[in-house]
Amino acid sequence: MQSSIQVGVNGKAVWVKVEGKGNFLNSGNFKEFAKEMVQRGYREFVIDLENCAMMDSTFMGTMASVALRLKELGHGHLHVVHCGQRSRDLLTGLGLDQIFQIHSNGAAAAAPKTEALPDDQPAVEPSQQKQQQAQQMLDAHEALCEAAPENFSRFKDVLEYLKQDLHHEPTTK
Repeated sequence: MQSSIQVGVNGKAVWVKVEGKGNFLNSGNFKEFAKEMVQRGYREFVIDLENCAMMDSTFMGTMASVALRLKELGHGHLHVVHCGQRSRDLLTGLGLDQIFQIHSNGAAAAAPKTEALPDDQPAVEPSQQKQQQAQQMLDAHEALCEAAPENFSRFKDVLEYLKQDLHHEPTTK
């Protein structure tokens, strides 16, 4: 299944449309885009899940980290729109409905014309890319635990594994 993330701006709102899968493979680009938009002063984010087939915990954690950053800044919101029941169950099951709003339908504002985030990361050594991906996954899972402390018991093994993976020097064979 092809996956992509389409992005755009409509007035003061940043729109992110997930096509296919929202997962660890495209979470890094989403995180960097959101970080850049927050630095530019945007405080309203709309995540459109109408064509999202599935989300993994890394992607949901990345969404949580954006919402937590907006909360830390003291203003701004993250809204999830066109959220089907399965996605709603995943998000509420992790307590993320406590840090952002979830809507079954579209928001009042019309979606903007969007463009795709690049699929590929800048050329880096495979070991460095693996390290970056592990760090992004760790950050996302830590955000899930910050958003809802009861998530720690769900993800403690994942957190431990990722921490070990990040601090383990690769051996040459």
